[in-house]
Amino acid sequence: MMKLVVLTGAGMSSESGIKTFRDSGGLWEEYDVTEVATPEAWERNPGLVLRFYNERRRQLAGSMPNEGHTGLADLEKYFDVQIITQNIDDLHERAGSSRILHLHGELTKARSTSEPGHIYHIGYNDIRMGDTCVHGSQLRPHVVWFGEPVPMMDEAVRITSAADIFVVIGSSLNVFPAAGLIQFAPSQASLWLIDPKEVGVPVNRKVGVIKEKAGRGVEILTGRLKEMYL
Repeated sequence: MMKLVVLTGAGMSSESGIKTFRDSGGLWEEYDVTEVATPEAWERNPGLVLRFYNERRRQLAGSMPNEGHTGLADLEKYFDVQIITQNIDDLHERAGSSRILHLHGELTKARSTSEPGHIYHIGYNDIRMGDTCVHGSQLRPHVVWFGEPVPMMDEAVRITSAADIFVVIGSSLNVFPAAGLIQFAPSQASLWLIDPKEVGVPVNRKVGVIKEKAGRGVEILTGRLKEMYL
């Protein structure tokens, strides 16, 4: 099977009602991201940070995968599909995709503030001040905040470097280091971009552009890939 690697960004989940700060002038569900999604914000006001992510978790519990998510899961019938997502939701999992790498962490997990390797699955439950790991340290959201390193980046580069087909869906390609992944796609790989907005692609190569939202875009992509490779 040909290896199909898909990088998904916030636009992937927008049809499921998951909003991003880039859609509202630097606000994320009415919050300034510098107040809720940075290490400094956590040091300054951990209660506010927890409240913000608790709200996101409740929102996620009421959201459903859209046709883009289910369309990518269906592509596993024809290709060796690996998803690399910038999103912290679990909609790819719930849609049925089997191989997902979360670059920026997972909303349904918490981790220790003193021992980052201590990670707990919490589902859609809240994290409260006073909730601690086995060592007694406060739990925090298992997400990569702005200004923090991206531990899974090396693995994402390895996966991308082996792609026969590399697809970007719903990503502005402005958030680094994830935006630079396309540079690691092999020279012979087929490149695709699905987004209704204009997105600057940082490579001097031919890119198949589908100017649609994720649901319709994945449907079109599936048809074209089948014509080309099956």
